[in-house]
Amino acid sequence: MFDSLSEKLDQTIRRLRGLGKITDRNVEEAVREVRLALLDADVHFQVAKEFTDRVRQQALGQEVLQSLTPAQHFVKIVAEELTRAMGGQAETLDLSGPPPVVVMVVGLQGSGKTTSVAKLGRHLAQERGRKPYLVSVDVYRPAAMEQLAVLARQVGLPVHPSRSDADPVELARAATVAAREAGYDTVLIDTAGRLHIDVELMEELERIQDVVQPKHVLLVVDAMTGHDALQIARGFHDRLHVTGVILSKLDGDARGGAALSVRTVTGAPILFAGTGEKLDRLEVFHPDRMARRILGMGDVLSLVERAERAYDAKKAEELQRKLRRNEFTIEDFREQLRAVRKMGAMGELLGMIPGMKKFVRGVDLSEAEDELKRIEAIINSMTKAERQNHLILNASRRRRIAQCSGTSVAEVNRFLKQFEQTRKMMKQMTKAMGRGGFPSRLGF
Repeated sequence: MFDSLSEKLDQTIRRLRGLGKITDRNVEEAVREVRLALLDADVHFQVAKEFTDRVRQQALGQEVLQSLTPAQHFVKIVAEELTRAMGGQAETLDLSGPPPVVVMVVGLQGSGKTTSVAKLGRHLAQERGRKPYLVSVDVYRPAAMEQLAVLARQVGLPVHPSRSDADPVELARAATVAAREAGYDTVLIDTAGRLHIDVELMEELERIQDVVQPKHVLLVVDAMTGHDALQIARGFHDRLHVTGVILSKLDGDARGGAALSVRTVTGAPILFAGTGEKLDRLEVFHPDRMARRILGMGDVLSLVERAERAYDAKKAEELQRKLRRNEFTIEDFREQLRAVRKMGAMGELLGMIPGMKKFVRGVDLSEAEDELKRIEAIINSMTKAERQNHLILNASRRRRIAQCSGTSVAEVNRFLKQFEQTRKMMKQMTKAMGRGGFPSRLGF
């Protein structure tokens, strides 16, 4: 995400670092390059102009011009303005009030609205301890109702029965009543979308809003819509008073202009960001952390949070014991591999490590992803006994594993060699760290 913007800002900052002292003219040139980078990232021109005007006003001050590290001061100003443009600080979805608290989710067709509803339901249940009740009122697209039902089953959430011949307003009202009677404390309403904003759609949404009186109206915006997000956000906000935004498909957009545009238009906070197709890939949006990622400064806090969600303390302690006794098996390796893959795409994870983004720029990280998939296919083709004791893997067994996994014997042999090297390295690392081993929780 934000790859294009990150690269161009990095080039601008590197040019400033090459100057012993910067002048007004240097600042003006840098600000111009920042504005062009924002426009290229699909940030709306008015938002880009206001952003760079604020940067210029601060960067032309004596504190920057006379500083021994003017480039660092300039980066600090840009980071602060990026954070400000995206909302300043993370905000929590307020669910206070008598149950059930109703949340209407709106957006254009294809924005990822239905998937976002399921992701949000999962997040509220697992991270907030809520009891969500889902309902689709998209009677025009029966597939949307079925999609929500399928996704809800995957995350273990209840869905109100919907029919394509029902009235959307009545469906929303009935779902709210059913949720109250069954003891659910949150109702998530997946509304109908359109290919574009039209009067008929807005009138329907307004009727639903009048009847169920939602505490929140959340707008799902596809990050890949770029500056079009501005018009979309304005259209919904003018009629429904949007209270929060979910940015979907943020992982699929190299530009990310929507994140910098939509807050300015609605004044509503970006609450969540969808960063992958899996239903656990919904994150609380932290403007300050996102600004650091854009500037290549990493996001260690989010990386640690993901790691702790992917791996629990008991398993970490068990791993310590196995490493000390040299009992680390391919079964354990597979568990570690799955935990890493659960954390996210390789490129996204590397972008959270300070300074790493510039080192992997231009590298095809999809090859690394494919290699991890091949390794897991090889491991999955082994029997339990083989995963527990790799020393029994003779030539015959290796041929069978290669055939079952769709790989070659050479690839199987290469993995086993890499596993042995990893095993030795982890054992040496454990010894070097002493009897205490690894910390039971990942942290810094």
